[in-house]
Amino acid sequence: MTATHPPSKITGGDVLLRIGRWLGDESGDRTRPVILAVVLVLAALGLIEVASASSVESVAAGKNPYDLPLKQAMWTAAGVALMLGLARLRTRHIRWLAWPLLGAAVVSLGLVFTPLGMTVNGNRNWLGFGGFTVQPSEFAKLALIIWAAAVLTRKQALLNEWRHAVVPLLVPAGVIIIGFVVLGHDLGTAMIIMMILAATMFYGGVRMMVFGVAGILGAMLALVLAATSGNRVGRISSWLGAGSADDSQGVGYQALHGQYALASGGWFGVGLGQSRQKWNWIPEAHNDFIFTILGEELGLAGTLLVLVLFTVLGIAVFKVIARTQDTFARIVSSSVITWLIGQAVVNIAMVTGLLPVIGVPLPFISYGGSAMVSSLAGIGVILAVTRPQPVQTRRLKKPQQAVHRSGVRS
Repeated sequence: MTATHPPSKITGGDVLLRIGRWLGDESGDRTRPVILAVVLVLAALGLIEVASASSVESVAAGKNPYDLPLKQAMWTAAGVALMLGLARLRTRHIRWLAWPLLGAAVVSLGLVFTPLGMTVNGNRNWLGFGGFTVQPSEFAKLALIIWAAAVLTRKQALLNEWRHAVVPLLVPAGVIIIGFVVLGHDLGTAMIIMMILAATMFYGGVRMMVFGVAGILGAMLALVLAATSGNRVGRISSWLGAGSADDSQGVGYQALHGQYALASGGWFGVGLGQSRQKWNWIPEAHNDFIFTILGEELGLAGTLLVLVLFTVLGIAVFKVIARTQDTFARIVSSSVITWLIGQAVVNIAMVTGLLPVIGVPLPFISYGGSAMVSSLAGIGVILAVTRPQPVQTRRLKKPQQAVHRSGVRS
């Protein structure tokens, strides 16, 4: 008789290691599976909180309470598939995509101002296609990073001259993309794109003088845009007033109740799904202010978990960047992680009252298909360009045999 052995149990760690090998990490490095694990945990936590935060408003509106969570799950699955697909590409393939992606981003941002465009909450930055909505500005972030990295890599020897950094990086590409976003009245996204441009210039080796002047001009532009909008001025005044009584029912309503949610969460929260502020106290709690619902339901422990996950993600990405020798790969990877971590910091600072409300989603957690897919695609690009690249060798032609004058080969 032959002994039969029970099938071995596959753990989650085994799955991550197998995915890491599938991604082609020939160096045996274990950092890349950590990046995958952290991103998947953040996305899963986002799906749970979106389901919790959106169900009440959906029921109140007479809609299916599972409608938004199912849509978010669909976009998350698509984003994960795109991330794994991009992670298999070589660095040269990502670089080839620079110009096509930039062109597609500019065209799609322009289409927002055609009949295909949609206005949501006062911002015209959406496209509608047969029941689906897409936010082109989210994908423009990644396209701008890849294109700017390709330009800066090609111009490395010329960056001592300021015009090679300003043209075409800031003019016309940066001006066109930021201009379209500003025309759509989305100052928050425009500021994030300014931050992305600054990151690519910094990591690309642009002279600090040019970097500093561009930063000052960007800050001045942001201040002018904020000062010329009554709604933005009201948000800033509300933020400076720290939720005064006369503002509690005005523009500071959402920010104030967000702080109530965080305060009522305590150490370990009121319980998953038990938030009180999501009962129409925080408008659209599943979007930009989802961190406050998470803090109320999971408490300080839950918010610290999110902060730790983003910290681990940043450390892991910079560890793999440190092993990368390719200039293009370093610029792309550093800029993408700066975008994601920077946007997370801005969102958390916004909902906790450290910054005025500017409408920036929390990566991987806030509701939004475009933001989720573009963020996951950014991680896929990082995994692609930091993967050990095969050494290309040229085939040497066999030396021709010498021919004597007599015509006989030696």
